[in-house]
Amino acid sequence: MGVVNVTPDSFSDGGRFFDPATAISHGRALLAAGADILDIGGESTRPGAEPVSEADELARVVPVIAALAKDGARISVDTFKPAVAKVAVEAGAAIWNDVAALQGLPADHGEALRVAADLGCEVMLMHMLGDPRTMQQNPVYADVVGEVTDFLSVRAEAAMAAGVARERIWLDPGVGFGKTVAHNLALLANLDRVVALGFPVLLGVSRKRFIKTLDPVAHVDDDRLGGSLAAALAGAEAGCAAVRVHDVRQTVQALAVWAAIDEAKVSR
Repeated sequence: MGVVNVTPDSFSDGGRFFDPATAISHGRALLAAGADILDIGGESTRPGAEPVSEADELARVVPVIAALAKDGARISVDTFKPAVAKVAVEAGAAIWNDVAALQGLPADHGEALRVAADLGCEVMLMHMLGDPRTMQQNPVYADVVGEVTDFLSVRAEAAMAAGVARERIWLDPGVGFGKTVAHNLALLANLDRVVALGFPVLLGVSRKRFIKTLDPVAHVDDDRLGGSLAAALAGAEAGCAAVRVHDVRQTVQALAVWAAIDEAKVSR
């Protein structure tokens, strides 16, 4: 899954693809580099990010989704707003990637679940502690792996109860979303427990801040490629179905080499 941030403030490439024409060109380049899915978002979910109105978010993502959908791209829309997801799917998105796991805003009253069921698209349910503005303010768990796994199981059950088909549900442990470095590493070391829930798992680790903590020399976000690849390979080893990345070409190559080595083990 290649990342297309149509935002001025995303943590890694905020502003670089804010112009729709630039975002469309970037999406096409990611497809050419080997992306199977393009994840298009119009609101940053980095720590401390400020909210964006529905109108602004739609103005950012709809032209990009429509253009890339005409190219035949498989597109996910990265939003927690049901109204944005609805218009995005109408514009050509096939997946709703929701960092709020279809919980919506506090006054949602089940709207996100109802919209997801009505749309009939695939949905990606992610774990996040709190919201982007507060999630990194001293996150605490008694058992991060158990709590994240239980949360994802409950949200998947809620989605199915609302009418979302089981085969259309993905899970995402939410690395970096309300987690310390220790929490992130615990999740990465135990991804098999999330995979064991029986749903395809999306892993988003690309250029995340925990990599800088482990390698303080990586001052800029795009200097975290090695750590991103290492974490992506850990996800592949655990059975994750997709990885969400900025560096598509390098990740495709790393996964191809890893798969070839794994195949060679089988044929010995």
